[in-house]
Amino acid sequence: MTAGTSAAEAGDRLPPVIRDVPGQEHATAFLARALEHPHHAYLFAGPEGSGKRLAMRAFAAALLCPSGGCGECRACRLALGERHPNMLVLEPTGPDILVGKDAADPNTARWFAARAYLTPPEPGRKVMVVLQADRLRIEAADVLLKVLEEPPTDTVFILLSARPIDLPETIRSRCQEIAFPPLSEDFVVGTLVREGVEEPRARLACRLSGGNLGRARRLARDERDLAARDLVVRVATEARGDPSAALAAVEELTSAAKDYRKGLGEDLKEELVPFLDDKGKPEEPFRGVVRRIEEQHERRLRRAEREFLDWSLQALAAYARDQVVVASGGSSEMVIHLDMPAGGWEAVPAARAMGWVEEARADLADETNLNARLVLERLFLRLSAI
Repeated sequence: MTAGTSAAEAGDRLPPVIRDVPGQEHATAFLARALEHPHHAYLFAGPEGSGKRLAMRAFAAALLCPSGGCGECRACRLALGERHPNMLVLEPTGPDILVGKDAADPNTARWFAARAYLTPPEPGRKVMVVLQADRLRIEAADVLLKVLEEPPTDTVFILLSARPIDLPETIRSRCQEIAFPPLSEDFVVGTLVREGVEEPRARLACRLSGGNLGRARRLARDERDLAARDLVVRVATEARGDPSAALAAVEELTSAAKDYRKGLGEDLKEELVPFLDDKGKPEEPFRGVVRRIEEQHERRLRRAEREFLDWSLQALAAYARDQVVVASGGSSEMVIHLDMPAGGWEAVPAARAMGWVEEARADLADETNLNARLVLERLFLRLSAI
């Protein structure tokens, strides 16, 4: 921005899709300039919820749009939904991104690299995206490095990472790195209020989401996540001093997690509709897109119950943290659960409970731990001793 140029004037010169990325003026200004002569590889670095994935979609749309990112054409709509035929996304299918047996092994580094050199389904550029790039295994990173060293023509690679320091330096050095700092609470709350959310609900959603704007939007509008929060806090409170109530709490939580998984299964049908013909078959240009949607849903369904439990325990850890704050004399304005009165717990037991909950979250995140119920039983029996 030059002297005498307002932020609004600078924003008006951005392509519409880039302009719609909120709260990251420096990053969006850089991306708008990059559209003139795109580098072959970029690394979007920043914490979850900072807007880097939204920026990736916007940048991809601008690269694939005939008008440079109008935000309204077919190319923009598909790219913004990560559904454009010329857009390929690689993401972890488990804890890591694997190297793969060969180019036919889907969602692996070898599969991804082989497709980098194929002719795109539609005329124009290709955009190759790696989500959570820091989770590339060493062998997978080596495969990706070879492609970045000899990039195919008219192909742009976009890597996303919340922990860029975990990426091999050989890969980072071949990417232009763009920083996405965390969004402030005032920015997230102000954005939600402008979108019609009442201020108290917007601030609660922001704090529960840790400043993640996308998650805050869902929390502000969808009662299901708050219902899960209410459930876990209630059963944890009931479990205090009562081992039988602790086991009943586990039963309620696991049952709610199963119901959540069933609800996700219904989402697949709705998401596929735009890509099917009159006979319910995938249209030819979108066969790859449909396959990816189905694979994404399959992975989501496999992780659904643990995701539900992780979100619930994250909310419970925040509740225990609020108890520590209040018991230690902190202001009620410092709590996360603004709509729940904190108090009644002593600071030391509440801090111990917070540690137990985080330990349980770590156990659930370990996908080699197959018995989530035992993890929960251990946690709630511990809580019952408070």
